[in-house]
Amino acid sequence: MSAVRDLAGVARSVAERAERGEDVDVMVSTGRSTIVRVHGGEVESFTSAESFAIGIRVISDHRQGFAAAGSIDPDVIAETLSEARDNVRFGERDDCFGLAEPDGVAAVEHDHWDDALVSMSADEKIERARALEARALAADPRVTGVRTATWSDVSGETAYATSRGLAVSERGASCSVGLQVLAHDGTEPQTGAAGDAARRSADLDDARIVDRAVERATRLFGATKPSSCRTTIVLEPRLAMTLLGIFAGMVDGESVLKGRSPFADRSGETVASPLLTLLDDPTDRRSIAASSFDGEGLACRPNPLLDGGVLGPFLQNSYTARRTATRSTASALRSARSLPGVGAQVLIVQPGTTPVDELIAGLDDGVFVTSLQGLHSGVNSVSGDFSVGADGLMIAGGSIGRPVREFTLASTIQRMLAQVLAVGDDLEWLPSGDASPTLAIGDVALSGS
Repeated sequence: MSAVRDLAGVARSVAERAERGEDVDVMVSTGRSTIVRVHGGEVESFTSAESFAIGIRVISDHRQGFAAAGSIDPDVIAETLSEARDNVRFGERDDCFGLAEPDGVAAVEHDHWDDALVSMSADEKIERARALEARALAADPRVTGVRTATWSDVSGETAYATSRGLAVSERGASCSVGLQVLAHDGTEPQTGAAGDAARRSADLDDARIVDRAVERATRLFGATKPSSCRTTIVLEPRLAMTLLGIFAGMVDGESVLKGRSPFADRSGETVASPLLTLLDDPTDRRSIAASSFDGEGLACRPNPLLDGGVLGPFLQNSYTARRTATRSTASALRSARSLPGVGAQVLIVQPGTTPVDELIAGLDDGVFVTSLQGLHSGVNSVSGDFSVGADGLMIAGGSIGRPVREFTLASTIQRMLAQVLAVGDDLEWLPSGDASPTLAIGDVALSGS
């Protein structure tokens, strides 16, 4: 913990330089990362980096100024503090600017550090990527090559302090592997990708990654364009979380204030299927994204976004809470190089009790969606309109059948949430740190041939 204590000391020393009439907060971070790419058993690239950052915010006379730097050298810190003070003069006056007020919520401590991972040698990391590539090449005779096989890891420490005496710090480390395979059935090539992330290297499941990448590369052989219809779609966990992540971005205080949410003024109303319960819970130790504190030093806590389909309170940082006359939900998102934003941190869907094979067996017709394309341009955050490209496998008579591609799925986020027909029991923790089971969603427009 010595590194954290050192950073914490730096953060406190800067915060203590606040002058009369000023509030100051400081975030300091260090980070180390490695990315290894192999191809044909050889190292294609090896990148190792170390970073330092400090961000200082000064609030005075209801104006705020911010400055950041990529060094924690004392002279650089002094210059950064001076720049932040200078920037106050150019800031707009806003009575809602201010530091977060401690609310008495106790922090959930996390042990995110792994000495074995942090001390892992370069040769070990290279060998892990090589072994992943070799395993993929031997997995299926239809696999003709591996486009990428990667290892990556990151470790770092963060400390935060304010001129009002708040001081917190934490550290963490994680690693991940990724794979993209090429497959050919004699008529057409396909690609499939998969990955995994964990706090410790031993927790990465290489066998599952290979199986999934190969399955995704081979399951669309012979795919055709389906006929247009209205149907039920089944989203596996990673795609279900994609949909719910879009929803989560619509229910934070900033989105509401800026008129970018179709759910404004609907807190406490039923907006989704009663089968759907969604938490933002960075206190859950199972997540690699779990954290003890938000970007303003408040203790993280579970926040219900949907409780049996009922919309919970909007996510707030201290600024949006003041603007909306509510309380912070400890949902401030921030790096040392940015001012506090607001949003979800760890999304977790409460799993159902239905095994996925039974969920599919209960459908007379539908589509098991295997990929979604164009999400960034295909979703309107103001209206909730949803229209994206997709590939998948047709469901007929309770069984997964022929592959289909190049079709469009259209609905609205509001309608899709309301039309959740089943929630699987297969809760999966994703590389992002979020967790979701499989979802079945009814009455979606499919546009094909």
